[in-house]
Amino acid sequence: MRSLSVRDPLRARRFLRLAAILCLAVSSAAAQGPSYDITYVWRPDQAGVAAYKAKVSDILGPDVARLLRVVRAGGKYGLVYLRNGTRDSAAATAKVHTRFLTARGLGPAVPARAQDWAAPQSAASAGGATAAPRAAEETSSLESDIENYVRSLRRSGRIKGNERSAWLVYDINADKKLVSINEDMPLEAASLIKPFIALAYLHAVEAGSKPYNSEVRGRMERMIQGSDNPAANWLLRRLGGPKAVQSFLKREYGGIFRNTSIVEYIPAGGRAYRNKASALDYSRFLYALWNGGFPGSSELKRLMNLPNPDRLYTSAPGIPAGTGVYDKTGTTSHLCGDMGILVPRRADGESFPYIIVGVIQKERAARSFSNWMRSRGDVIRRVSEMTYKEISGRYRFADFEAGSEASRTAGGGKEPAEGREGG
Repeated sequence: MRSLSVRDPLRARRFLRLAAILCLAVSSAAAQGPSYDITYVWRPDQAGVAAYKAKVSDILGPDVARLLRVVRAGGKYGLVYLRNGTRDSAAATAKVHTRFLTARGLGPAVPARAQDWAAPQSAASAGGATAAPRAAEETSSLESDIENYVRSLRRSGRIKGNERSAWLVYDINADKKLVSINEDMPLEAASLIKPFIALAYLHAVEAGSKPYNSEVRGRMERMIQGSDNPAANWLLRRLGGPKAVQSFLKREYGGIFRNTSIVEYIPAGGRAYRNKASALDYSRFLYALWNGGFPGSSELKRLMNLPNPDRLYTSAPGIPAGTGVYDKTGTTSHLCGDMGILVPRRADGESFPYIIVGVIQKERAARSFSNWMRSRGDVIRRVSEMTYKEISGRYRFADFEAGSEASRTAGGGKEPAEGREGG
């Protein structure tokens, strides 16, 4: 069967119209329950959301555009499609929308519990209130800075010729990608897929087909916080195995997990080399997670926020104490990586979350696993420090600096990396 090209606007809009009709039929036939809308973006500036609305309207067509609204919630502006359907029908519609939006370089669509969305204040009625801080500059040299840093490591032999790397940075507040280096390249996933397993299980809990008791909660915490492989395999078995989890991800969130392939349990010794994912898949997952787009998003964020040694904040002197961290590491003798969301707080109390993904893969197993793991982990830490410097500059952290030495001291409450790294 010939596939639909998402770059054919006329056929795409006909497909979207048919999908909407089918989803409405499912919605009307379903049992009454909480209503769900669909969100596309949240930003601190109304003008940016209005511009994003124009892009979404152009891609998804007039039938969708009629029900798109710019709203205000939680101190930010968002773009919402007033779907007012069941959770399942909203998820189905969001999956279709995500397919078309991501093909054109936009972010995924995310189902959200419907509410009485507040309309944004006009500039005249705002009484001259100070607008949310904008980024100090529209362009960024961060990508070229990271590329130059990695090249210098290659020239000095600190990264070998048989090693590949992928990097991605996404400013959530500005809804803008700052770094995209090998983002589509599938690499070994190691333990980086463990949050995907947690997502699959929490989805089943929400559907009522799996329990979430103290035993399960403990296994989830060990899998994410301690990167415990037996706990991950225990959960995989209860979900029907790797093939079942892979099918679930493609069926429910195919627009997010485009380059993800889960094909094996984690073998003894953690030698998981066949499961794969891309930096872009991690980024799309983290974006949807941050915006509450998954069943059990709050629990999954709690799990990824548990204290543990990481490569984005732990032992990275350039990251200030108190920075929020939601992450998962991945480590084998072939791979060293971390993917997560950092949430630095400016002196005036404003938070500026951003996604950062760094993965380094070696073609052959490292001779000295511990030395290779630590040295490549330090490379990721340095990139994390470079990224924080970029974000803090874009949002003028220095202009709000309270002058307190404590606010500039790194360390925080996370466990130091000495002795062991994340799994």
